[in-house]
Amino acid sequence: MSRTIHLALHPYGVGGPGQHGLWKDPRVAKNASIDIDYYIKQAQAAEHALFDALFIVDSQFINATYPAHYLNRLEPLTLLSAVATHTRHIGLVGTASSTYNSPFNLARRFASLDLISKGRAGWNVVTSFDTGTARNYGLDEHLDYATRYGRALEFVQVARGLWDSYEDDAFPADVERGVFLDPAKLHALNHEGEHFKVAGPLNISRSPQGQPVIFQAGVSEEGRDLAARVAEGIYAPGGSLEQAQEYYADIKRRTAAHGRDPEHIKIFIHGGPVVAATDEAARRREREIHEEDNDFDRNLALLGRSFGAYDFSVHDLDAPFPDVAHLAEKGGRTGAAKIIERAREQGLTLRQVAESVNEFRRSPFVGAPETVADTIERWFDAGTFDGINLAFRTHEELDLFVDGVVPILQRRGLFRTEYTADTLRGHLGLPVPANRYADAGAEG
Repeated sequence: MSRTIHLALHPYGVGGPGQHGLWKDPRVAKNASIDIDYYIKQAQAAEHALFDALFIVDSQFINATYPAHYLNRLEPLTLLSAVATHTRHIGLVGTASSTYNSPFNLARRFASLDLISKGRAGWNVVTSFDTGTARNYGLDEHLDYATRYGRALEFVQVARGLWDSYEDDAFPADVERGVFLDPAKLHALNHEGEHFKVAGPLNISRSPQGQPVIFQAGVSEEGRDLAARVAEGIYAPGGSLEQAQEYYADIKRRTAAHGRDPEHIKIFIHGGPVVAATDEAARRREREIHEEDNDFDRNLALLGRSFGAYDFSVHDLDAPFPDVAHLAEKGGRTGAAKIIERAREQGLTLRQVAESVNEFRRSPFVGAPETVADTIERWFDAGTFDGINLAFRTHEELDLFVDGVVPILQRRGLFRTEYTADTLRGHLGLPVPANRYADAGAEG
């Protein structure tokens, strides 16, 4: 069976990091990020186009410098539960932190979404890099890298154990015998680990897909290893074709090294296509978008996020980039390290580094529909992704991609022409995980 491309949709709302001017666009409702009708419309359009999933990001710390979408947005699982009742096929993936949540509570919430949606839920596991989040949970400092990733691994293992609390045939609901539950099919977890102690069982049964799909976005060594051990979907950093190839091959190699089938982990790169009638018109629009979003003060604040929401405005903009290496460990360490290294090697000032945060970079997925489809096919064949996590500034731009690019991919046999499954696992070609207790009983 030939490989086909997976597509997910990542709504921008009124604009996240790097889309500083989006909220000013007259086509964008100023309350989009808290308007459930906006998300339902986006999800239904993506479902009409046969996309695999809707992806919702999240964070739990803000200050006044944060992007517009971050300042006022809906909580992902509440949002996705509402969307679930207005869709039938599209997967629903929400971001939640393993650092600032309890395994029992979060496992229950995702299991609820999975049942509400009849098997379409996915969890994007993040460890959080906004240092300020710690203070919202009674902690003075953000946990270090090793602790965050050790906790994340154990968190996922606990959640998966809790999702197996009931075997699939645990509820005979036999009125004549007066038996609602077969108690032999209910299992307590009784987990005691380095980070968590959770008795269980969870008070909710499995969905048609068995368990929610686990997504992750690992860039650092710890993140890549966590992804290879537990993830079934990955949101990859993208970059150049060569960088995407390296990441793709590395994750697949690590996955195999952990004894897993590399085909059971689907890698999505970020894509923000700009589609127009001609290549020239699309490139003009790409440049216009950059100018709309190029706000120096916002770029300076965005730079601070990689260093734990550090306020760089206290420094002289035209002095050498300040020594903030000590902040990287509690923030986005991998990205921060690259910024520091480049600033040191090139002798950059703080102003120059801040300007580079949102400097103009040509996207590969820009042009007329045929051009964009050609590039997607070339990258796919080159082994850079299994899917693309698509982001569009407006609903009209989503329509241009759906009406122009998707039919070309379908004609080339690269994208589905109908849904052949009802669950997110089915869309992604992932197996339904066997219940560990039922499996153990069968072996016995």
